[in-house]
Parts: sequence; structure tokens; C-alpha cells
Amino acid sequence: MSNFSSIGVSVYEITHDYRVTWSFQPDRRSRVQTRDMKDAGKLAESSGPLPPAMAGALAAFERHLRSERSLSPHTVRAYAGDISALLEYASRQGVDAPEGLGVTELRGWLAIQHESGAARATLARRGAAARAFTAFAYRRGWLVTDPGSRLGTLKTRRALPHVLRQDEMAAVLAGMDKAGRQAQSAQAEAAQVAAADAAGHPADAAGQRTEVAVALRDAAVLELFYATGIRVSELCGLDPVHLDDGRRTVRVRGKGDKERTVPVGVPALAAVDRWLATGRPALATAASGPALFLGVRGGRLDPRTARRIVHERLREAGATRDTGPHGIRHSAATHLLEGGADLRSVQEILGHSSPATTQIYTHVSVERLKSSYRQAHPRA
Repeated sequence: MSNFSSIGVSVYEITHDYRVTWSFQPDRRSRVQTRDMKDAGKLAESSGPLPPAMAGALAAFERHLRSERSLSPHTVRAYAGDISALLEYASRQGVDAPEGLGVTELRGWLAIQHESGAARATLARRGAAARAFTAFAYRRGWLVTDPGSRLGTLKTRRALPHVLRQDEMAAVLAGMDKAGRQAQSAQAEAAQVAAADAAGHPADAAGQRTEVAVALRDAAVLELFYATGIRVSELCGLDPVHLDDGRRTVRVRGKGDKERTVPVGVPALAAVDRWLATGRPALATAASGPALFLGVRGGRLDPRTARRIVHERLREAGATRDTGPHGIRHSAATHLLEGGADLRSVQEILGHSSPATTQIYTHVSVERLKSSYRQAHPRA
């Protein structure tokens, strides 16, 4: 076992005791932070094509992730890249079919990832991908036993999420609302002037309509993010029919294609209504379809643009932290708990499958409480 201990893996016992634990040397994050999302693709390109049986197994696993487990395209790409790298490693060890895959190949592959400087989160994901693949292969009858069950689970150090204060979010949203109303007023005045002017300036009027529409859209996007705590992909997938003004709810389709109903506050619904009444018609085209939020060219708003909207609008408002949609999600969850919401309700709102995922927000609230105490108490 000296080859494992030399790279910092303290226990990699190939025994009948399957409770394997991993203990790694300190993170080398400065070397690896930029490579997490690139690694799978680079590793997959590191050698020649897979043996036919391996390639067929990889294709079947990818279909399984996409169709049966309904994972996001991002997750499917990451898992498929990981398993492609695993199977290429195994083929270099003389394994040319999934039937020959064993715990030795799994551990050897993960040891190489660690030696190359992969971050703990990356190693944890690759271990999860390997276990998912071997479980799939076992169910298909390709493996007599599941070697993935003998892999330990690496515990990652979860950093507390950055959140904006309640007064900060209130100021940002109030500023967005004011800007949207001012833009509407300016547009109305310009329309009156143009009507009085026989020549008119259609190009200027069209540009102003777009500017007003974007302001109304951005205000509605931020309001809805904060009111519901939904993910960026969930917001971009919304149609107007998913909103129920009477019940003040929105239906979203989240991870694993699971649908849930989330409460929405009155200010967010009002912002969305203003966008639908005045903003959306100015951007809509024949190709817009039923999308709730649109880009400036009339297509459905994409996640990248939604992230840019949040970053830019928070920066313009002078927020103390540069954060994106997920930071707004963190903030909404933390503020709910600070306001007295129970953990189970917050779990349902966020769409977490496990309460352990939601538990981190209780730590955020406690840390903020301790910080306030240290600042305010004379004997802290």
C-alpha cells in the first residue's frame, strides 16, 4: 500500500471491511480552482478511443443519466467526462470491458486524480460518478458485484455561503423599482412629445422602449429570485402560466425534473405584472414562445444573461458583495430562517432533497448573530 500512502491517502484498504475512509493532505486550491470544470474534458482527451464495449457502456450510462435520472445537462457532461476518464484509465490497465472493472481500478484512478492536484470537491464528485456508474453496471448485469460500494465517501469542507444583509436587499430592490418607474415615466413623456411632433423619431422611441423593458425585466428578475430562492435554471424555464397571482405561488421544475410550488411575495408579483404588461411586449418576437422572461432579441432569457443581470444590478446598487443568483438564493434562505421560518419549510421552498443541505443556512444565521454580538456587546 506504499504507493497510496506516498500521495497522502492514509487508508485504502482492499479488505472485506468496506468502511474505507479517506484522509487527504491539505487542499492545494491555488493549483486547482480553475481546472475543476475543465479536467473531465482534458482527461477524456488524454488517450485514444475507448474499446467498443467500454464506449457502449459509457453511452448507455449517459442515456441513463439524461433520460432516467433527468439530471441537468451540466451534471450529465461532468459525470460522462469523469467516467470516460475512468474507463480510459482502466483500459490502459488491460481492462477492455466493464465486466473487468474492479475496486483496484477505481482506487488507482482516484489516487492519480489526487496526485495531479484535484480539489477535494472534484475528487468527491468523481468518486460519486464512479459509484453511480458501477451501480448502473451492476444493475445491468455487467458486474457480478458492485465495486463502487467499497469506495469511501470523501467529506468536503463546505464554506459558509456569502449572503447580503436584509437592509441591503431591500435597498437594491427599492432602487430597481424606482428606476423602472422613472423609465416608464420618461417613456410616456417622450411618447407625448413624439405625438406632438409630426416627423417623430421612431428609432429613438424604439430604443427607449427597449431600455424601459430591460429595466422592468431586471427588476422582476431580482424580485423573483429573492422572493422565491429559486435556481437560475428554474427562473429561466418559467412561463407566465406557472405564476398564480390569486394564490401567490409559482410552479417550478427543479433538479431531477421534480416540480414544486413556491410562495411568492406581493412586491415580486407586482414587478412581474409590470414586466408582462409593459416590458415583455416591447421585446417579444414571433420566436419568443411562452417564455416569461426574454432577452433583448426576444428569445427566452438564458442562465448566463440572468447571472449577468444580477451581478451588474447589485454592483450598480452598491452592494457590499459581488454575488450572483445563487448568492440571492443563499440570502433568501438565510433571511427566512432569521425571520423565524422552520428548516423543513425552507427545505421545501428551496427544493432540497435532504435537510442536511438546508442545514448550512442555520450556521450562517448563527455566525451572523455571533458577529453582531461581538460588534455590539461591551464585553464580547
